[in-house]
Amino acid sequence: MVRVVLDRLNSRGEATLAARREVLRRVVEFSSFESCWESDRLPAKGLVATVREVVQQKDAFTRMEQERNRERQDRLAEAEKIAAERREKLARIETAKREFYGLFGSRATPQARGKALEAAMNNLFAAYGIKVRHAFHLVGQEGQGIVEQIDGAIVLQGQVYFVEMKWYSAGIRKAEITQHIVTLMNRAEARGLFISGSGFTVPAIETTRDFLQHKVMALATLEEIVQVLEEQADLADFVVQKMQAAQIHRNPLFNPLAV
Repeated sequence: MVRVVLDRLNSRGEATLAARREVLRRVVEFSSFESCWESDRLPAKGLVATVREVVQQKDAFTRMEQERNRERQDRLAEAEKIAAERREKLARIETAKREFYGLFGSRATPQARGKALEAAMNNLFAAYGIKVRHAFHLVGQEGQGIVEQIDGAIVLQGQVYFVEMKWYSAGIRKAEITQHIVTLMNRAEARGLFISGSGFTVPAIETTRDFLQHKVMALATLEEIVQVLEEQADLADFVVQKMQAAQIHRNPLFNPLAV
């Protein structure tokens, strides 16, 4: 009887798909054979068992195909997510780059230009996924007022870096480096990064190199930052490689992109 019904349903094509599935469901769930003739009981059980096995195999293949489709969809969704995050990151970098490049046409005073540099560099750090703590100051006790001004700090690979940014008409001198050194010496485990728009004097470089026996500190120029942007390098990797060169080779002014 089931064979006759299925033959007729099959002849009608996809329109009877739901009905065919319902017939098969009732067959595989059939478990009462007492109403069958005794001579037909065992053959009926065997046929139902065969149909049940075929259906289970088909269901297993269907589940496997569904699982493969889900995995494929998950991979595509993950790839699209990564691509979207990359597009968003590139857009942030482009915005920060325009702000940074805009500094070079400024005729502001060195102090105002330095403040603008702080903001632009912090935006660049953030665009490259580096955690940023913007400029802040510390107030002393008992009416001492502001006792320390910090241009900013970044967190990279779990390490805190205090960042000093200056853009003078002449190279950074030993006195400016010494001020940054005092900031670092007052903080355990802190590292230092000094960014200059006008380069560094020889005494400033030597003072930094001598300080490396106490803490890790590196020097960077705006020309190097421009090179990072022009070559589409990673700013975080640039900072890490600078720190490694300062720590290992005692070269605080090493440029990773010049290698």
